[in-house]
Amino acid sequence: MPLANTLTILVVDDQQTIRSLARMALEQWGVGEILEAADGEEALKVILTHKTPIHLIISDYNMPNMNGLSLLRAVRAHGPISKTAFIMLTGRADKQMVLSAVEHGVNNYLVKPFTPESLREKIEAVIGALK
Repeated sequence: MPLANTLTILVVDDQQTIRSLARMALEQWGVGEILEAADGEEALKVILTHKTPIHLIISDYNMPNMNGLSLLRAVRAHGPISKTAFIMLTGRADKQMVLSAVEHGVNNYLVKPFTPESLREKIEAVIGALK
């Protein structure tokens, strides 16, 4: 069975179009379960209440309520989910943001707008080949 079929991935972004773009690509690659959240607060609720482990979080950096960096810090600070793979999306290649995310344990980052191919490269760099 391909790795993609076994994965649960959470896509977090306040822009529906970005979530939809990511979802379409993930579905095309056969990802088993795709969850969505519109901000970090909603994402944290999904992570903590989902019945099975979430293998990868793909989160925007700039969002209302709780931004991506705060979500990353919350995930890394909570023992049971602290090792969850995390890819940060950003609208700009802000060196300080990237450094801060790296300091807090981000696994990879991707600058928006992104292509399905660049998203796949970042995912596979973190968790391995999807097929």
